[in-house]
Amino acid sequence: MGSVTPFYASGAQTFGLESFDVRSPRHGELVATVSVPTAEQVEQAVTDLDSVRGELQRTSAGERASVLDHVSRELGRRRDEVAHLIALENGKPRQWALAEVDRGASTFRWAAEEARRFSGEVQRLDTEPGGNGRIALVRRFPRGPVLAITPFNFPLNLVAHKLAPAIAVGAPVLVKPAPATPLTALLLAEIIAETDWPARALSVLTVPNERMPELVADPRLPVVSFTGSGPVGWSIRDRTPRKHVSLELGGNAAVVVDRDWADLDTAARRIALFATYQAGQSCISVQRVIVHRDVAEAFIPALQAAVREIASRTMDPERDVVGPVINDAAAERIESWVAEAVAEGADLLVGGPRRGRLVQPTLLRDVPRHTALGSEEVFGPVLTVTTASSVEDAFSQVNDSRYGLQVGVFTQSMETAFTAHRELEVGGVVIGDVPSYRADQTPYGGWKESGVGREGVAAAMEDLTEPRVMILTGMPL
Repeated sequence: MGSVTPFYASGAQTFGLESFDVRSPRHGELVATVSVPTAEQVEQAVTDLDSVRGELQRTSAGERASVLDHVSRELGRRRDEVAHLIALENGKPRQWALAEVDRGASTFRWAAEEARRFSGEVQRLDTEPGGNGRIALVRRFPRGPVLAITPFNFPLNLVAHKLAPAIAVGAPVLVKPAPATPLTALLLAEIIAETDWPARALSVLTVPNERMPELVADPRLPVVSFTGSGPVGWSIRDRTPRKHVSLELGGNAAVVVDRDWADLDTAARRIALFATYQAGQSCISVQRVIVHRDVAEAFIPALQAAVREIASRTMDPERDVVGPVINDAAAERIESWVAEAVAEGADLLVGGPRRGRLVQPTLLRDVPRHTALGSEEVFGPVLTVTTASSVEDAFSQVNDSRYGLQVGVFTQSMETAFTAHRELEVGGVVIGDVPSYRADQTPYGGWKESGVGREGVAAAMEDLTEPRVMILTGMPL
């Protein structure tokens, strides 16, 4: 069994009877062979999660924060090692893997701080005669064990956004990582196992996707926190109407360039980078660029040049910021979407043939709305550009989407900024930058088909808990 990577069941490294291979998206080489839990092992892990609930509720804020601080410190100490593992299993360039480790360490640090602040509120009730001498203490308690299902594109930080808030509130967690990228989640479990956190409170199970419906339906897992594709996420919610389901799904993020933005070259470079970084495999990667027609003649050539410059580096591992997409099927789909858009009348400004899973950074103009590229999430290094006659027209184009995760607006007008905040049907508006910016301590999530619920440490802690009121009587207020 020495050559097989174990999963974590109830805090302990464990082997099942079967295994699967994890291969690098970049060259296809074997990274690891990972053990798969049996049905009996999964059942025992869920039983343990259910049985440890009371013990976790009795842990102190200091104990929870100590665990989270340890994880944050260890991620910092082992930064290069963790980044190397992310790059191996995910394929992203090293600079983005390092950035992800830094974000993961920050997420656990924020959770430690929030765990210490998670105190509830006091309300005096003598505002009415019947409340004289009464005071209310409102605290939040976990809804129950959490089933956390995570995708491949951020194998550390998206797991951190499930694990860290759960530990901060004292909720048991079963993490189901993506089959393509389970190794970083298993490393996190290894780090947590170094602490005094109860072993039964955490399992990281490499369960095949086809075995998940039974686990999703298990009543002992009353909370499902899912990040991934829309069809899978919504099917979970539809099948479990009595569970608390939080969904972080996809988007086709837009960025607006208004005519008052002076530094068009910098905006173009920023947009090009965050449309193609990590092969565009981010739900807030720039996909749609909407530029005011008064500056379009200056901006679009600058954007074209910026995308072309990034494309010139994609075959050089030392300079590449793009990297491969996760598998052949993704590369083939992206290629077919671009071909469809061109066949339907879009103008291909930058782009070329893919080489295996390396999809060339691609820029198209005036992609028809009815095409897949014009309406769906491409999840690849592809962006489109169109013009708008006014800010109002641009905002209308942003909202003309089934998705609503984040949007960027390059403007120098505070009036436009506040109008964007009011009018755009998204979870986040970033002024003066791309929609790909995310502060991990702020509420993060989408409108419309981009999901329900919010992540970001404090917001997720609230999402994982319910308020419980205690009223004290006979108090000398």
